[in-house]
Amino acid sequence: KMKANQIYVNFPVKDVQKTKQFWTKLGFPVNEQFSDDKAACVMINEDSMYIMFLAEEYFRSFIDRPVAPANTVQVLVSIGLNSTEEVDHVVNTALENGAYQHEEPEDFGWMYQNSFWDPDGHGWNITFADLSQMPSQQ
Repeated sequence: KMKANQIYVNFPVKDVQKTKQFWTKLGFPVNEQFSDDKAACVMINEDSMYIMFLAEEYFRSFIDRPVAPANTVQVLVSIGLNSTEEVDHVVNTALENGAYQHEEPEDFGWMYQNSFWDPDGHGWNITFADLSQMPSQQ
């Protein structure tokens, strides 16, 4: 059985420095060892989950297909945090720094989610789930 120990998700962005500042304000550190003027490595989890925000031209050097045009979506990324307060803090900070609301927050009792579109139009669902409270499927 295969089990990955790290994930690096790559996104094209218009301005690497602005993107780096945006995510730093949300509370996520940047790994400077993997960052330069063409890329910012944001550590979603310092041990295993990384988002590589690449300048569009640099991003294109890794693919042989076009980058998705503006106002389209190919992925919606969900990030699980440790509390509803952390979820709202991250989303509210994002909204204060150039993001805009995706959907209104939803509370399912056992799971809470809030979401935003970042300044480059990438979609993020920020969630907290208490799996011990998840309803059993009958």
